[in-house]
Amino acid sequence: MQVRIGAHVPAKTALSYVDEVGADALQLYVGNSRGWARPPGDPKLDEAFAAGCVERDIPAYIHASLLVNLGSPTAATVEQSVQVLAHALLRARQIGARAVVFHAGSAVDPTYTAVAMKQVSESLLPLLELIADDGPALLVEPSAGGGRSLASKIEDLGPYLDMVDRHPGLGVCFDTCHAWAAGHDLATPGGMKATLDELVEVCGPGRLKLVHANDSKDTCGSARDRHESIGAGAIGADAFAEMLGHPALEGVPVIIETPGERHSDDISLLRGLRTT
Repeated sequence: MQVRIGAHVPAKTALSYVDEVGADALQLYVGNSRGWARPPGDPKLDEAFAAGCVERDIPAYIHASLLVNLGSPTAATVEQSVQVLAHALLRARQIGARAVVFHAGSAVDPTYTAVAMKQVSESLLPLLELIADDGPALLVEPSAGGGRSLASKIEDLGPYLDMVDRHPGLGVCFDTCHAWAAGHDLATPGGMKATLDELVEVCGPGRLKLVHANDSKDTCGSARDRHESIGAGAIGADAFAEMLGHPALEGVPVIIETPGERHSDDISLLRGLRTT
């Protein structure tokens, strides 16, 4: 199974970076990763980027601001989150990206969880209804489990998807470091397979649309999201080989978000594991 291996790239030099590291998929921010800014695109640059992706046969994905939290008890945060996601979907259409990734969010206060989940429904459904049949889609990414996360374990994705009536426009982005931090033991032989099997069972076939491949600096269940290069962390290379052979990854690109500005070594390593 030939899974595409790509990387999170700097927005200003995205295509040249892709050429340099040999990625065949990419992810980028279209605004400040830790801010609410929603900068407009430049039509000429957008057209050139989209054409460059087509020329290279590379699918592109947008990662929304890390501040997005549809479960926040602060109304202004929820409103900003909705606006950021709407902007990211617009930018995705303008640059030809397949989907927008966003974090599942947190209720912050343990007494707020039920209300927070209702907010997810009220915030996401209008956005999902605007999505055309050919996308771009929204992809929810479970968190590492810190705070009052609305979805960190795979089992949490069931209720999350149910809140939007399992709308076909909402897919899933699986992050290996997040899953490990949330308590899924991916390192034990069979652990990665079992986790992906559970994801398919809970979410349904075809709901997985993207994978973030990151090793971890911390122990399983730590709730700490600290990425490490593939094979150099606590998860280990064998788990990634297991992942790349899982049928759920058929047609699903893998994006590396490991530390450093050059991802060529991690891309080469995963490609080697992909063929074993």
